[in-house]
Amino acid sequence: MEENQKLIIVPWDFTHVAENALAHAVKIGKMVGNSICLLHIVDPNVSVRAAGEKKAALQHISDTSRIKYNIPVSCEILKGSIFSAIAEFANKKEANLVVMGTHGMKGMQKLTGSWALKVIVKSKIPFIVIQDPPSDQGRYHNIVFPVDFRVESKEKIGMAIFMGKYFDSKIHVIKPATTDKSLLKATNINLNFAIKYLTQNNIEYQIHEVPRGNFAQQTIDFALKINADLILVVTTKNITAIDYVLGASEQAIIANSSKIPVCCVNPKASFAKVGQFMYG
Repeated sequence: MEENQKLIIVPWDFTHVAENALAHAVKIGKMVGNSICLLHIVDPNVSVRAAGEKKAALQHISDTSRIKYNIPVSCEILKGSIFSAIAEFANKKEANLVVMGTHGMKGMQKLTGSWALKVIVKSKIPFIVIQDPPSDQGRYHNIVFPVDFRVESKEKIGMAIFMGKYFDSKIHVIKPATTDKSLLKATNINLNFAIKYLTQNNIEYQIHEVPRGNFAQQTIDFALKINADLILVVTTKNITAIDYVLGASEQAIIANSSKIPVCCVNPKASFAKVGQFMYG
């Protein structure tokens, strides 16, 4: 990991899911030696007094969290929209990771699955999106790594290697069953790419083929079956408004009812640059 990248950002909305996100960030931060920044976004038209009250409340949470978890925790308040300010702040800080809570409520700070995707796709930094607190403070034992025909599937291999190295995780590579020769060829190219670099980096992995059907749902079902700690996905390249309406595949995975944490890597994301891990 690069020396100038030592920060995990936790978007903070003063709810229990933000607290859950902080618990995940602490788990990761202690493992990789990162500090944490709690980030709260306020409306651009908020009064100075109201902004000051939010800042004081957030500072109190930051101070108590630092003592509670014995890890460096800072805080920031920014004016703007959650759909741009979070990603802009993460990009500017060259953070390692954003750990964000999501839930079904709607409102200025309440992120549903589709709203979370709108935040994520603007970032160069990977997001881990969570709903529940971590089951423990140990390693991520099992990570699901779906591979399909899209060329973007290669983008997340750096993150898989990172998790495998730092958390001694087992990577479960899954691919969809298909009789389409062109899709099968493209999928196998991506599969072989992943296997090559997992092997070179001595990352434990296992390959699984899931039945034909909705691959997003098959991914969730498989993750539930093996009691996965994390699902690793890459976001749709050049996502459009219609994807938000109809639901891109990663949107369904982010909002999964099993509440399995999901790591989202955008195409060309900067985190865990592949080159530094590719050759062991």
